[in-house]
Order: sequence, then structure tokens, then C-alpha cells
Amino acid sequence: MLHLRLIVPADLREPVRELLDGSVGVTHLITLPDAAVRPAGDVVLCDVAREAADEVLGALRATGITEHGAIGVEQVELTLSAAADEAERLAPGEGADALVWEEVSEITHEESTLTGVYLAFLAVATMLAACGAVLDSAILVVGAMAVGPEFGPLAGLCVALVQRRARPALRSLTALVVGFAVAMALTAGFTLLMDALGLFSHEAFEAARPNTSFIWKPDATSFVVAFLAGIAGLLSLTSAKAGMLVGVAISVTTVPAAANAAVALAYDDLGQFWGSSTQLALNTAGILLAGTLTLTVQRGAWWLTRRRGRVAGPPRAGGVDG
Repeated sequence: MLHLRLIVPADLREPVRELLDGSVGVTHLITLPDAAVRPAGDVVLCDVAREAADEVLGALRATGITEHGAIGVEQVELTLSAAADEAERLAPGEGADALVWEEVSEITHEESTLTGVYLAFLAVATMLAACGAVLDSAILVVGAMAVGPEFGPLAGLCVALVQRRARPALRSLTALVVGFAVAMALTAGFTLLMDALGLFSHEAFEAARPNTSFIWKPDATSFVVAFLAGIAGLLSLTSAKAGMLVGVAISVTTVPAAANAAVALAYDDLGQFWGSSTQLALNTAGILLAGTLTLTVQRGAWWLTRRRGRVAGPPRAGGVDG
């Protein structure tokens, strides 16, 4: 269940009340007249089954409440209520499969914005991966994958492409391009510094590295792994049973490929540079394609479920005034 907290201006009091009272999946409806101060209006509380939330939120937006009032959404971990059980039963579909676009858009907006913290995490992850590449340490490479924040902009770009929204797509693309450019430039400088300190060497980078050579030797498997990681990543983003986004990044080699390319550039090794760049391009393309297809399929399944629900579902769930 999701819990909604609304601030409803006086002129929208009846439309919002009727909308919520007549929506399948809505229950525990409470109205507190004139309880809100800024902005002024009623405070309306209710719970909504996750599988009905996207349609309810869309209908609420259409009333203009977001321009003159507010909508707050919280996840309810435990609800002991026969009314809640009935609301979830009446709502079409399963909560774990429900796609709440407002929630997805908010998460990807936060994760795909170019900020100082994002650049810092990406630069540190790339430098850590550079250490793993030169030292041929798979543990360091995996650690860099876990630290890297690049899956956020990749997911944001997938969402923007499916929603056909130019500004979020540009924001995510900017975070990716600028982020990797800055991280690779800093990592190239980091490589030269480590070399001057005697901690890195060209010879070690050119030596056989059986544990990490896959980073700059892409093949068809690279794209397949990235494609599967993209599916898992977007499912974790949209599902009610989502895991941490950063955990999915362990399956792909975007940050290590960028790091190896930066080290190769510092050592003027064009072979490894182009191999790593190809690996980076393949992984990025695989994630974007898989993520976009996953969201498209989820949206199609959601519309089919909603269509069936409108035919079969009863018109309302009960509410209470306070």
C-alpha cells in the first residue's frame, strides 16, 4: 500500500473527494477540513493499493492540485486492515508488478542529475577501477562497479526515452557524458601521478592481466551481460521489491572500461584505449536497449491490466471523514 497526504484547496475539495471516494483501490479516506496552513486548504489522507496508484495520481494531477496544493506519497510497510485487503483485492494486477510513473520519475531525477557528489563518486570509482586494472585485481574492479553511480543516469535516460521527454533525457545524457569525461580526465592524471610515485608502471599495465583483461577485450558476451543487467536494473527501479540500484551495477563494466581507457590514454596505448572504449560503448548500449524495452513491456502490461480492471472492477472503496 501507498499512503497519500494531500493538501486540497477549498475550490477542489469536492472534486478530489469524489475522485478518491470513487477510485478502485483507495481506502482509509480521511478529511481534515481547513487543517493546512501553507498552502491553505483541507488535509486529506488515504491509502491506495500500489497497483492502482499510478491512475489515482494521474487523476489527481489533472485536477490541478499540484499547482495549488500538494501530494505526498509514502510507502506503507505494514497495514493490518480488512478494508486495505479488500482495496488490494479489487485493484487489478499485483502490487509487486505495478509501475508508478511518478515514483520512477522522481527516483531517476534524483539519480541522474549532474552534481558534485555524483562527479566525486564517479571519479573515485574510476580511479579505484584503474588501480584494479593496473594491479590485475578483480576485487578492486568489482568494488569500483559497486561505488560507481552511473546506473542512475542510464536508468533516467531509459525512462525519458519511453516517456518521450526531451529535458529529462538531456539531463541524464549530460550527467553521463560530462561525468565520464571528467572522471576519465582525472583518472588519467591520477595514473601519471601514481606512475611518478612508482606505484603504477607502464610495464605492469602492458603485462598479461588474466583477471581483468576482459575490460578491454569486448565480445558478444559483453553486450549480453550488459543487456541482462539493464533488465535487472530497471526491474529493481520499478518494482515494489526493488533492491539498491548500485548493486545492479556490479554486473556491468562501464566504470572499469572507462578507467582502463583513461590509463591507456595516459600511457599512450591506443590498442587498449580503443578496446576499452568499445567495451564502454557496448555496455552502455546494452543497458539502454534493455532498460527501454523493459519499461515499454511493463507499460504495455500495465495498460492491459488497467483495461481489464476497468471492465471488471467495482466503482469504489469506502472512506471516513474526520
